[in-house]
Amino acid sequence: MVEVIHDVACTVCGCVCDDLTLHVTGGRINVAERACSLSEPWLLEQTDASVVSTQVEGKKVALEVAVRSAAEILRESRAPLVYGLSSSSTPGQRAACRLADQLGATIDTTCHAPSVMALQAVGESTSTLGEVRHRSDVVVYWGSNPMKSHPRHVERYVDAPGMFVPGGRRDRHVVVVDVERTATAEIADRFVQVEPGSDFEVLWALRAAVQGVELHENSIGGVPRADLLAFAERLKTAQYGALFFGLGLTRHGVPKANVEALLRLTTDLNAHTRCTAHRMRTAGDMAGADSVLCWQTGFPFSVSFSRGYPRYNPGEYTANTLLESGEVDAAILVGSEGVGKLSRAAQAQLKSIPVVVLDSPGAKTCWTPAVHFTTAVYGIHRPGTAYRMDEVPIPLRKVLDSSLPSDEEVLAAIGHSIAAQS
Repeated sequence: MVEVIHDVACTVCGCVCDDLTLHVTGGRINVAERACSLSEPWLLEQTDASVVSTQVEGKKVALEVAVRSAAEILRESRAPLVYGLSSSSTPGQRAACRLADQLGATIDTTCHAPSVMALQAVGESTSTLGEVRHRSDVVVYWGSNPMKSHPRHVERYVDAPGMFVPGGRRDRHVVVVDVERTATAEIADRFVQVEPGSDFEVLWALRAAVQGVELHENSIGGVPRADLLAFAERLKTAQYGALFFGLGLTRHGVPKANVEALLRLTTDLNAHTRCTAHRMRTAGDMAGADSVLCWQTGFPFSVSFSRGYPRYNPGEYTANTLLESGEVDAAILVGSEGVGKLSRAAQAQLKSIPVVVLDSPGAKTCWTPAVHFTTAVYGIHRPGTAYRMDEVPIPLRKVLDSSLPSDEEVLAAIGHSIAAQS
């Protein structure tokens, strides 16, 4: 028997497309309709994962034994770290925050800190992606290549017709700003190539042009003055502009300052038209992790409970900094995908301390953690909630049966075991 499940949400990238149709046979997904080049292979490799797999020092043990071992490690720790959360969902992220509070730990996510810090400093003019689809006639991708990183983004929010742009792509002007020509630049109406490290100067020049300030240089950041003036005029005369920015904006110069400049440009444009800015979130539920931490602690990342209440200090309480300085004596990773974002020194320190890892089936670490739990996948084995890149919550449905515990269940069990041992 083939079970056909409609309106399934995919969490592989920040788009969280929720219009997929899956065909399930014999505990596997055999067909994934409307899945993109990133999500289709991931979905087709998912199984019912009926065998519970928990390990202590690389040896398989019962779930209860692994929970007690993890609880003992964390209970004895004086400076624990909870890190990751982007592969989880709202229930798991909430449980991770509760455990960090119980332990007096520091909790940090794999979010892109410069973007969050920039919008905290200067604010953010933004909207839902639905508003972009129905209203925008000018779309800018700055430091982002969605044709590779978010394959259906252009299809759903640029090519698709909207209420006030009935022609879809035909009625939209697409601009790509990057240091090199990308696949997205090939389909754009205008490609603006900036010199590496010159995003801030180009953005500031655009702000000046939008405000009517004369530009004296013939070229700024590798972009001719005439092109900058034409770009600024196109933005000012748009019916509705949408600026999407990715990690490319923060790879050179001062990352926070670059994002601040783009957000300030968006604010300037709102004196002439309607314009919004949007972060191109990367893989997993990063927006959800930020939102849940804000809801639980008042802060989006880098939160310390060491004094019994939440304190926020990016840099001091950032996972990478704490590990590099040797200030962590035990860690629990809610998803190991964030390890690759750490520096070599931080990764080396992580491998030298006892680590508890909660990971989905098939995920592998480059070292043997002290305790390893294989957990159910939200949106595949468990229902949950994922936040789209515009921070709209999308419900996740169960697609396959599985006896694997969720990370919420494992984290709650560890917390109960710590309380019982105290």
